[in-house]
Amino acid sequence: MPGTNDEKSDTNRTETGSETSDRPSIAALSERFDLTEHRRYLSHDLEGVILDLGAGKGAMFPYLRTAVQRGPALHLHAIEPDPHRRRQAKRTASTHGLDVHLRSGRAESLPYADDTFDVIIASAVFCTVQDPSRALTEVHRVVKPDGEFRFLEHVRSGGLRGYVQDAVTPLWKRIVNGCHLNRRTDDWIAAGPFDFDEIETLSIGVSPSKPFVRGTATPVRKTET
Repeated sequence: MPGTNDEKSDTNRTETGSETSDRPSIAALSERFDLTEHRRYLSHDLEGVILDLGAGKGAMFPYLRTAVQRGPALHLHAIEPDPHRRRQAKRTASTHGLDVHLRSGRAESLPYADDTFDVIIASAVFCTVQDPSRALTEVHRVVKPDGEFRFLEHVRSGGLRGYVQDAVTPLWKRIVNGCHLNRRTDDWIAAGPFDFDEIETLSIGVSPSKPFVRGTATPVRKTET
């Protein structure tokens, strides 16, 4: 299996050349509260070929390392469009002795063949992708028909907080690395090419980026979409 030094560029997508370490992200803000339980949820009982979608700085890597220790036959892949975070993710992988094929790319145009992955993991990713519906279509394309999509995402709140999120989002996404506070990712998954196996609303988060939802979904058969 390729190691972290096998990162490949993808000429079919664009990236900004500037580093974004001085700009906050929802993943960084999320570290203000403890996500240990929820990342363990995302990484439990993994088998086969795994994709960490939007790896960021490698926050999932310590948990994936534990998964590898339990199941050495795992094949780990990760994708991250930001070059600075990708370098940080490589360092994180090296620190934890994790063998992961880390490459450039965006969720809306995944550089993988159809039916590649047994499990795809998304942790605080869909708030920043440019086209969430297209990204879900791509996840459906590259996950195996009997595979699984696992997610932990913050979503639009109900009531007054939701209206506040709507009002704040135009400014928020400019200063927090493109993060949309008011995305209904859970609704998009439900309306898209997946069936929920589990979904739970979590009263966690740093206001105004709360609540979170976590769960698992399986792809609707390709012939049904």
